[in-house]
Amino acid sequence: MPTYRDEVVVLRTHKLGEADRIVTMLGRRHGKIRAVAKGVRRTSSKFGARLEPFMVADVQLHQGRSLDIVQQAESLGAYGADIAAHYDRYTSAHAMVETADRLNEAEATAQQYLLLVGGLRALARGEHAARSVLDSYLLRAMALSGWAPGLEECARCGRPGDHESFVAQLGGLVCLDCAPVGAARIASPTASLLRALLRGDWDAVDHAAAESSAAASGLIAAYAQWHLERGIRSLAHVEGPG
Repeated sequence: MPTYRDEVVVLRTHKLGEADRIVTMLGRRHGKIRAVAKGVRRTSSKFGARLEPFMVADVQLHQGRSLDIVQQAESLGAYGADIAAHYDRYTSAHAMVETADRLNEAEATAQQYLLLVGGLRALARGEHAARSVLDSYLLRAMALSGWAPGLEECARCGRPGDHESFVAQLGGLVCLDCAPVGAARIASPTASLLRALLRGDWDAVDHAAAESSAAASGLIAAYAQWHLERGIRSLAHVEGPG
């Protein structure tokens, strides 16, 4: 059976037997990978610590029938310790890898891999507020999967303008004519912040008011969970902005 190499982000792990783990990874070239890492729970393991969640590694795998087998792992980004040391970073990272794990094989592209690596690196370095990193990641991951929210014109009819209602089920901001009865109205600064998070305009994001950040976070969580069709369980543990 053939072997192959890939750069991966570890999304989650599960115990297997007394010494092994099943590792779920997002690969740069091969998309989502599930593989057995044999003996990694032993203290003598050479690469157990390199296959923990949030770690980025260069791995060599042996192709198996149902699960591949990890043969080698070299660290490319040791982000786990810096993320785990801060509750806000840790919970945000969990929500990010859970979202990545929900991607189907067609969506698990090199762009999704690079987006996740960049997000985890930013969390580990504390470059921005953890919730803002998560919010930007969720919007951009949705966009890469073909679910970019409509933020420049009405998501339903395409009418241009600064619309004041955000409806996840309709795809983003909608005009007054398209907004259903009872649709939540949002302030202009919140709409501007949503656009900044999607663009990665960190100067605007970092200087946003706390109330705008909180409102945007709620809208983004609702939007992501609507399109993923199941709740992102880790979001329940993520603290709000500010």
